[in-house]
Amino acid sequence: MFKKYQGKFFCFSPPVMLATLLIEFSSAAYTLWRYKVSTIQRLSAALLISLGTFQLAEYMICGGLGLTHIEWAQLGYGAITLLPALGMHAIVTLADKKKPLLVGAAYASCIGFLAANIIGTSSFVAHECAANYAVFNISDGSLYLYMAYYYGWLAIGTVLAIYWGSQMPARRKALQSMAFGYAAFVLPTIAFNILEPTSTRAIPSVMCGFAVIFAITIVYAILPNSSEVRVSTDSIRERFQIGF
Repeated sequence: MFKKYQGKFFCFSPPVMLATLLIEFSSAAYTLWRYKVSTIQRLSAALLISLGTFQLAEYMICGGLGLTHIEWAQLGYGAITLLPALGMHAIVTLADKKKPLLVGAAYASCIGFLAANIIGTSSFVAHECAANYAVFNISDGSLYLYMAYYYGWLAIGTVLAIYWGSQMPARRKALQSMAFGYAAFVLPTIAFNILEPTSTRAIPSVMCGFAVIFAITIVYAILPNSSEVRVSTDSIRERFQIGF
């Protein structure tokens, strides 16, 4: 794998992929260690683990560890499909809103795509290991529905985060950071797709290089500004009985 991409520094190159994996999985571990157990802490860890799992699946899309390329594609799409629903749940939690129908609709649509893209294999018609990204080829009908699901929930989440943040000064930073995190990997991806239309077949892969910004935003901007998970230095010392 390393020989195949030697001298290249694309999103789907071993050095970048491994660095992204390290950031996302270590960020999930840090989140679970650093912040007290809460809904937003668990959702943040789940978002980070999903991002890291997709990176692993993308790296292995060319085959390995006894799994076929279809199985790796299913795992990768399963991980990335969770993000819009988890993100919507996180935004509602950050805003301290009671929106069971909204969150339920996000998870229901997520489960529908998980069933179609993981349990059923007909959606995946082929795969391609390109020099700069892995391509999961999906049947056209499924692709358009999936893009509507993905971008639809991200757009709704961004608008709500900005709107609720403008009305809630105490929660503004966390919600605005969530909107920024979304925009940081969605807008560059859309711009790239416009400049290079053929890249629409590899949207999740193209997103991977930008999604690391979202991961960093979760740990260093969203969580620290969420009153639900804020932990003082003293509480960390007490947890490990350091006794400074």
